[in-house]
Amino acid sequence: MAKFNMVLAAVAAICFCSGPLFAAETETPGKLVVGLEEAISRALSQAPELGESQADIDLAESKLREAGGYRFPRIDFLALTGPAPQADKRDFAQADTGYGLSHLTWFGSGDLLLTQPLYTFGKISENMKAAGFGIEVDRAKKEQRRNEIVRTVREYYYGLLLAREMKGLIQEVQGYLDSARTSTRRLLDQGSPNSDELDIYKLDAFTGEAAKYLNEANRGEELALAALRVRLGLPSGADLDIADEHLTLGDAGIKDLSLHLADAENRRPEYRQIRDGLKARASLVEAAQATFYPDVFLAVAYSAAYSPGRDKINNPYVTDFFRHNWGGVSLGVKWHLDFGITAARVAAEQAQYERLQKTGEYAAANIPLQVRKYQLELVEAKRSAENLQTAWTNARKWTVAGVANFDFGVGPAREIFEGLQNYARMKGEYYQTLYHFRVAQANLLLATGEPPGEK
Repeated sequence: MAKFNMVLAAVAAICFCSGPLFAAETETPGKLVVGLEEAISRALSQAPELGESQADIDLAESKLREAGGYRFPRIDFLALTGPAPQADKRDFAQADTGYGLSHLTWFGSGDLLLTQPLYTFGKISENMKAAGFGIEVDRAKKEQRRNEIVRTVREYYYGLLLAREMKGLIQEVQGYLDSARTSTRRLLDQGSPNSDELDIYKLDAFTGEAAKYLNEANRGEELALAALRVRLGLPSGADLDIADEHLTLGDAGIKDLSLHLADAENRRPEYRQIRDGLKARASLVEAAQATFYPDVFLAVAYSAAYSPGRDKINNPYVTDFFRHNWGGVSLGVKWHLDFGITAARVAAEQAQYERLQKTGEYAAANIPLQVRKYQLELVEAKRSAENLQTAWTNARKWTVAGVANFDFGVGPAREIFEGLQNYARMKGEYYQTLYHFRVAQANLLLATGEPPGEK
């Protein structure tokens, strides 16, 4: 009896485990039935995480546009207007023309400076490279999030199937218990030596325990459905169901380990994040080192000012701030020198580069280990499921034979109890193994970076 109770407890616990084929509308209005592929598609279209990732990509693209913008001319313009003292050419030799209100007029001026970078020793080009690789890093991050969402949907989908399989198992056990109780009561009325009141007590105890776990299984099924609704972006009251009815092995998709490792190296977004991230960091180091050198640029300047109360002075040695008109083209060099600040920035960028290198070494060592772990779990679960299928099939025959013999009055009730204990345990373990197989399969797909698709 203790073993049977443990099996029922395990059944109830598994029901709390928390997917999409193309959706098919049923005849019930408003009810949505989805397969695994459609559940995946809906989850990806509604996932807020992917929206965040896309925003990161948009931000990285704006940084690339900003870095590229430094290649083009920059224009600075300053306009001024205000009071100015009157001046006449005849007053040129006078020391003081007077600054009273009666001597004031107004002026307006505009100064324009256009600068075109010619050579920056890599400041612009390296920052553009870093921004470009940064976009690829963010795209790989988005793909990683997408694969994680797919894995979660598969886990929820198969968790719901497991909850229903366990619920069906409990109901099947209840059917055997009800049949055995009816037979026991009949045999007691007939005075059969193969039955006594103790058998009724045992059956009632088992039945009560099974009813308790059936209630918990129903709650577990509803929780699994609720989790799937949230992942698909559906309201809490949405009428949702899944197209599949049973957990199966399906296509195992098990390949040689070397092939799985090759898939991971070619498709895993984490590898691309590290590769492109290292390129971006190397470009940032180069850009930081370029700040040690000057910027060479072409400058076009134009300045004009006008004041009605001042005469224009045509003297190359004298410039009137309030009335003039001049412009020109020149070649310029801008050089920023400091004592330790630039060197510290270069060291900081180099440290970030070396840090990412270590992250790459960690990934190179642990991703293959992860792939091997999930492949071994998949192989083990497949073999265990095949063995357990044979075991629970024979245990069911044992149970059916025990019930039949007891019903005919030629077998003891003990055979029913022992048969049910082993049948419930073996079939419960079989369903758990199928679920572990599917989860290991989803984890292996994630570990090898396979794009969404039903497996």
